[in-house]
Amino acid sequence: MLGPPEDLKDKVILEIGSGAAQCSRWLAAQGAHPVALDLSHRQLQHALRIDGGAVPLVEADAGALPFADGSFDLACSAYGALPFVADPVRVLRDVHRVLRPGGRFVFSVTHPIRWAFPDEPGPEGLSVAASYFDRTPYVEQDDEGRAVYVEHHRTVGDRVRDIVAGGFRLVDLVEPQWPAWNTQEWGGWSPLRGNLIPGTAIFVCERS
Repeated sequence: MLGPPEDLKDKVILEIGSGAAQCSRWLAAQGAHPVALDLSHRQLQHALRIDGGAVPLVEADAGALPFADGSFDLACSAYGALPFVADPVRVLRDVHRVLRPGGRFVFSVTHPIRWAFPDEPGPEGLSVAASYFDRTPYVEQDDEGRAVYVEHHRTVGDRVRDIVAGGFRLVDLVEPQWPAWNTQEWGGWSPLRGNLIPGTAIFVCERS
Protein backbone atom coordinates (compact mmCIF):
# COMPACT_ATOMS: atom_id res chain seq x y z
CA MET A 1 0.00 0.00 0.00
CA LEU A 2 3.06 2.17 0.34
CA GLY A 3 3.95 0.75 -3.06
CA PRO A 4 5.74 -2.37 -4.32
CA PRO A 5 9.00 -3.17 -2.49
CA GLU A 6 11.12 -2.18 -5.48
CA ASP A 7 9.57 1.32 -5.41
CA LEU A 8 10.57 1.83 -1.76
CA LYS A 9 14.28 1.87 -2.54
CA ASP A 10 15.90 5.19 -1.53
CA LYS A 11 12.59 6.58 -0.23
CA VAL A 12 12.73 8.52 3.05
CA ILE A 13 9.95 7.08 5.22
CA LEU A 14 8.63 8.05 8.64
CA GLU A 15 7.20 5.29 10.84
CA ILE A 16 4.89 6.81 13.46
CA GLY A 17 4.20 4.99 16.72
CA SER A 18 6.95 2.59 15.73
CA GLY A 19 7.21 0.58 18.94
CA ALA A 20 10.35 -1.51 18.57
CA ALA A 21 10.67 -0.38 14.91
CA GLN A 22 9.71 -3.69 13.28
CA CYS A 23 8.28 -1.96 10.21
CA SER A 24 11.30 0.32 9.90
CA ARG A 25 13.66 -2.63 9.86
CA TRP A 26 11.63 -4.23 7.07
CA LEU A 27 11.67 -0.97 5.12
CA ALA A 28 15.42 -0.67 5.54
CA ALA A 29 15.78 -4.19 4.14
CA GLN A 30 13.97 -2.97 0.99
CA GLY A 31 16.55 -0.22 0.53
CA ALA A 32 14.45 2.59 2.03
CA HIS A 33 15.69 5.16 4.57
CA PRO A 34 13.24 4.89 7.47
CA VAL A 35 13.04 6.96 10.64
CA ALA A 36 11.24 5.32 13.57
CA LEU A 37 9.34 7.64 15.91
CA ASP A 38 7.62 6.73 19.16
CA LEU A 39 6.62 8.48 22.38
CA SER A 40 7.76 5.52 24.49
CA HIS A 41 11.39 5.63 25.56
CA ARG A 42 11.23 1.97 26.58
CA GLN A 43 9.97 0.85 23.16
CA LEU A 44 12.79 2.71 21.47
CA GLN A 45 15.26 1.06 23.85
CA HIS A 46 13.96 -2.29 22.60
CA ALA A 47 14.52 -1.14 19.02
CA LEU A 48 18.06 -0.03 19.84
CA ARG A 49 18.86 -3.34 21.50
CA ILE A 50 17.51 -5.30 18.51
CA ASP A 51 19.25 -3.49 15.66
CA GLY A 52 22.06 -1.61 17.40
CA GLY A 53 20.99 1.75 16.01
CA ALA A 54 20.85 0.75 12.34
CA VAL A 55 17.56 2.66 12.03
CA PRO A 56 17.39 6.29 13.26
CA LEU A 57 15.15 6.50 16.34
CA VAL A 58 13.27 9.60 17.49
CA GLU A 59 11.39 9.99 20.77
CA ALA A 60 8.61 12.51 20.15
CA ASP A 61 4.88 13.22 20.16
CA ALA A 62 3.14 12.19 16.93
CA GLY A 63 1.18 15.45 17.07
CA ALA A 64 4.31 17.60 17.25
CA LEU A 65 6.73 16.02 14.79
CA PRO A 66 10.26 17.46 15.09
CA PHE A 67 10.87 17.60 11.36
CA ALA A 68 10.86 20.30 8.72
CA ASP A 69 8.04 20.61 6.20
CA GLY A 70 8.28 18.16 3.31
CA SER A 71 10.95 15.97 4.93
CA PHE A 72 9.55 12.57 3.92
CA ASP A 73 8.41 10.75 0.79
CA LEU A 74 6.08 8.42 2.70
CA ALA A 75 4.78 7.78 6.21
CA CYS A 76 3.27 4.72 7.85
CA SER A 77 1.88 3.56 11.16
CA ALA A 78 0.95 0.00 12.14
CA TYR A 79 -1.50 0.19 15.06
CA GLY A 80 0.54 3.10 16.40
CA ALA A 81 -0.27 6.55 17.73
CA LEU A 82 -3.68 7.28 16.17
CA PRO A 83 -5.82 4.98 18.38
CA PHE A 84 -4.15 6.43 21.47
CA VAL A 85 -4.67 10.17 20.93
CA ALA A 86 -7.79 12.17 21.72
CA ASP A 87 -7.20 14.52 18.76
CA PRO A 88 -6.22 12.42 15.69
CA VAL A 89 -6.69 15.38 13.34
CA ARG A 90 -3.74 17.09 15.05
CA VAL A 91 -1.57 14.09 14.22
CA LEU A 92 -2.84 13.86 10.65
CA ARG A 93 -2.19 17.55 10.00
CA ASP A 94 1.38 17.26 11.22
CA VAL A 95 1.99 14.13 9.14
CA HIS A 96 0.59 16.05 6.16
CA ARG A 97 3.04 18.87 6.91
CA VAL A 98 6.17 16.69 6.93
CA LEU A 99 5.23 14.80 3.74
CA ARG A 100 6.21 15.97 0.29
CA PRO A 101 3.41 16.63 -2.24
CA GLY A 102 2.04 13.32 -3.50
CA GLY A 103 3.36 11.46 -0.48
CA ARG A 104 1.28 8.70 1.07
CA PHE A 105 0.41 8.06 4.68
CA VAL A 106 -0.72 4.48 5.28
CA PHE A 107 -1.95 3.59 8.75
CA SER A 108 -3.66 0.59 10.29
CA VAL A 109 -5.92 0.37 13.32
CA THR A 110 -8.00 -2.33 14.90
CA HIS A 111 -11.16 -2.33 12.81
CA PRO A 112 -13.71 0.00 14.44
CA ILE A 113 -16.46 -2.64 14.33
CA ARG A 114 -14.48 -4.62 16.91
CA TRP A 115 -15.38 -1.96 19.49
CA ALA A 116 -18.91 -3.38 19.64
CA PHE A 117 -17.77 -6.96 20.37
CA PRO A 118 -16.14 -8.49 23.47
CA ASP A 119 -12.42 -9.02 23.09
CA GLU A 120 -12.77 -12.81 23.20
CA PRO A 121 -11.57 -15.31 20.58
CA GLY A 122 -14.39 -17.84 21.06
CA PRO A 123 -18.16 -17.81 20.37
CA GLU A 124 -18.70 -15.33 23.21
CA GLY A 125 -16.82 -12.78 21.09
CA LEU A 126 -19.39 -12.92 18.30
CA SER A 127 -22.28 -11.17 20.06
CA VAL A 128 -22.55 -7.39 20.12
CA ALA A 129 -21.98 -6.20 23.69
CA ALA A 130 -21.54 -2.43 23.30
CA SER A 131 -22.63 0.38 21.04
CA TYR A 132 -20.49 0.91 17.98
CA PHE A 133 -21.33 4.61 18.35
CA ASP A 134 -20.09 4.94 21.94
CA ARG A 135 -16.89 7.00 21.74
CA THR A 136 -16.08 6.69 25.46
CA PRO A 137 -12.35 5.86 25.68
CA TYR A 138 -11.19 2.53 27.04
CA VAL A 139 -9.01 3.22 30.09
CA GLU A 140 -6.90 0.95 32.28
CA GLN A 141 -5.70 2.32 35.64
CA ASP A 142 -3.03 1.35 38.12
CA ASP A 143 -3.66 0.80 41.84
CA GLU A 144 -3.46 4.55 42.46
CA GLY A 145 -6.06 5.37 39.84
CA ARG A 146 -3.65 6.72 37.25
CA ALA A 147 -4.37 5.93 33.62
CA VAL A 148 -1.74 3.55 32.27
CA TYR A 149 -3.45 2.67 28.98
CA VAL A 150 -5.99 4.71 27.01
CA GLU A 151 -7.48 3.83 23.64
CA HIS A 152 -9.90 6.06 21.75
CA HIS A 153 -12.67 4.66 19.56
CA ARG A 154 -13.46 6.24 16.21
CA THR A 155 -16.09 4.90 13.81
CA VAL A 156 -15.17 4.34 10.16
CA GLY A 157 -16.95 7.57 9.31
CA ASP A 158 -15.01 9.41 12.01
CA ARG A 159 -11.73 8.16 10.55
CA VAL A 160 -12.69 9.30 7.04
CA ARG A 161 -13.67 12.76 8.28
CA ASP A 162 -10.45 13.01 10.31
CA ILE A 163 -8.39 12.15 7.22
CA VAL A 164 -10.10 14.84 5.16
CA ALA A 165 -9.77 17.38 7.99
CA GLY A 166 -6.06 16.53 8.13
CA GLY A 167 -5.67 17.61 4.51
CA PHE A 168 -5.44 14.15 2.95
CA ARG A 169 -7.35 12.40 0.21
CA LEU A 170 -8.49 8.88 1.07
CA VAL A 171 -7.21 6.60 -1.70
CA ASP A 172 -8.28 3.24 -0.30
CA LEU A 173 -9.69 1.50 2.76
CA VAL A 174 -8.44 -2.07 3.01
CA GLU A 175 -10.07 -4.66 5.28
CA PRO A 176 -7.82 -7.74 5.09
CA GLN A 177 -9.50 -11.12 5.32
CA TRP A 178 -8.25 -13.66 7.83
CA PRO A 179 -5.63 -15.83 6.05
CA ALA A 180 -6.53 -19.51 5.82
CA TRP A 181 -3.06 -20.59 6.99
CA ASN A 182 -3.32 -18.73 10.31
CA THR A 183 -4.77 -21.06 12.94
CA GLN A 184 -3.42 -19.16 15.94
CA GLU A 185 -5.39 -17.39 18.65
CA TRP A 186 -4.00 -14.27 20.25
CA GLY A 187 -6.01 -12.17 22.67
CA GLY A 188 -9.34 -11.55 20.95
CA TRP A 189 -7.97 -12.60 17.56
CA SER A 190 -8.88 -16.04 16.23
CA PRO A 191 -9.83 -17.82 12.98
CA LEU A 192 -13.42 -18.06 14.25
CA ARG A 193 -13.82 -14.31 14.60
CA GLY A 194 -11.49 -13.41 11.76
CA ASN A 195 -13.58 -15.32 9.23
CA LEU A 196 -16.74 -13.43 10.23
CA ILE A 197 -15.76 -9.87 11.11
CA PRO A 198 -12.76 -7.78 10.05
CA GLY A 199 -9.95 -7.33 12.53
CA THR A 200 -7.96 -4.59 10.83
CA ALA A 201 -8.67 -1.44 8.85
CA ILE A 202 -5.90 0.06 6.70
CA PHE A 203 -6.36 3.62 5.51
CA VAL A 204 -4.36 4.69 2.47
CA CYS A 205 -4.11 8.48 2.32
CA GLU A 206 -2.44 10.81 -0.14
CA ARG A 207 -1.13 14.33 0.31
CA SER A 208 -2.08 16.75 -2.45
